[in-house]
Amino acid sequence: MPALRVWLPTVAALAGIALTMLLGFWQLGRGDEKAAMGERLKSAQTGPVIAVSADELRVADVAWRRVETHGHFAADKTVFIDNRVLNGAPGYHVVTPLKIEGGERYVLVNRGWVAAAADRRTVPQVITPQGLQHLTGLAIVPSEQQFELSTRVADGNVWQNLTISRYRATVAIPLQPIVIQQSSPAEDGLKREWQPTGPSPDKNYGYAFQWFAMAAAILVYYLVTHVRKRSA
Repeated sequence: MPALRVWLPTVAALAGIALTMLLGFWQLGRGDEKAAMGERLKSAQTGPVIAVSADELRVADVAWRRVETHGHFAADKTVFIDNRVLNGAPGYHVVTPLKIEGGERYVLVNRGWVAAAADRRTVPQVITPQGLQHLTGLAIVPSEQQFELSTRVADGNVWQNLTISRYRATVAIPLQPIVIQQSSPAEDGLKREWQPTGPSPDKNYGYAFQWFAMAAAILVYYLVTHVRKRSA
């Protein structure tokens, strides 16, 4: 038993250092993966523009790529995605399906941001451009797994989040499997100040630093207490 009491702090310290170092390297790896993915997305977004036709798309062919299309907006099928903040102000993203020229298929277009009214029971009035539109933007694939503030995910045309499956279940139109995040200008009063897309490795690198710092703290504590006991 005396021997066990002697070795137990050393074993515990080594285990703690090994675990925190392992977690630190894991977070570094996750950060490197996200950084590499970000570079791939950046490369794709600066590549050639892909034309979106009425033919059904494969997501892998256009996801996170710059795209363009022609068509007519279906203003009556617009939805407002709630709780979207721009420069500290609450508002909505305005999403309208565009019927693609030359066919019967639509593609959802996130046209931009509009401020919320003082009375949140009132949906903002937005201008929808008429006639044939030429749009350019980024092909976004909304996640199907999104945090919802409540079980009431939609209130008329005001939704908590946008997913392709939810829109398809609500509006019976043939739909492309992407959302175009519009970057081309339009006289609609909406703001298109989009945040950079792609995963950021910064949080993972921060966690890695914390784990390595914890490993160092365990080592320092062990050395200090061990040397103190040996010199006592």
